[in-house]
Amino acid sequence: MITGMPRIAIAVHDYPAVVSLFRDKFGMPVIDLSKSSTPEYGAALGMCVPEGGSNIELMSPVDPGTPLSKSLQGFLDRRGEGLFALMLEAPVPDDEAEVLADRGLNVMPLMSGAFGRDVHPSSTHGVLIRVYPVDSFKGQYKGPVDDRDGPQVSGISRVIIAVEDLDHAVEAYGTQFNMAMDETELDAERGVRSAICRPASGGVIELVAVEDPALPFANAIANFLEHRREGMYALVLQTSNISATQKVLLERGLDVAISADSSDVLEVDQAATFGALIRIEAR
Repeated sequence: MITGMPRIAIAVHDYPAVVSLFRDKFGMPVIDLSKSSTPEYGAALGMCVPEGGSNIELMSPVDPGTPLSKSLQGFLDRRGEGLFALMLEAPVPDDEAEVLADRGLNVMPLMSGAFGRDVHPSSTHGVLIRVYPVDSFKGQYKGPVDDRDGPQVSGISRVIIAVEDLDHAVEAYGTQFNMAMDETELDAERGVRSAICRPASGGVIELVAVEDPALPFANAIANFLEHRREGMYALVLQTSNISATQKVLLERGLDVAISADSSDVLEVDQAATFGALIRIEAR
């Protein structure tokens, strides 16, 4: 049984720079795991642990001889920096992997040195999904608290996944993963059909397919599908005050603008966020 979506990973070349982005610009508490993760997994890892939603994991290859580093480097070579993997949790990942395979998902063999199981993007509409044990990350942030003026942004309240075939995606995430799924809806304002998948804990998963590409949001999804194929399109964070958050992030040097599809949404320039589109909505 899938019990939650604890985090989503971003793969980058420059680990210190991505830590600085989320810690110094977004003001998030970041647990730097690189001293232990580099010798153990061959990759520099960090965990952003803001309040609410799912965490953001930061990953960068270091040792090309290790499985995790090879996986990260392969992703970077194919698709460039950006949203790498979506993590789910189950009590016993190996047992869950057998169940998921029986339901028709393309579950990969256990990777050497891993304690979770991967589901290949070919059966999840372009998203690498990693199934880890429950409470797979228990680190506690012990660093200084960001006490600068201005509202804070949350963890991941929603991940938007762009798909070609919404009905098939609903089958994969709802039935095959056996997660709660809302009814498919036509969102005429954004020009998409969408369905919300609700893991038991963490943020939610929104599956979207283009309905009216003349509208800004749907047009952006269409462009993403044309150039990147199916996959994770954006991370959605939340804040208590959109205008104040924009002001704060601009002062900290981030290029943040009102989204073309909604005056209630901010978008951060992807060039500054290592290819990961980040949208910020009013809480």
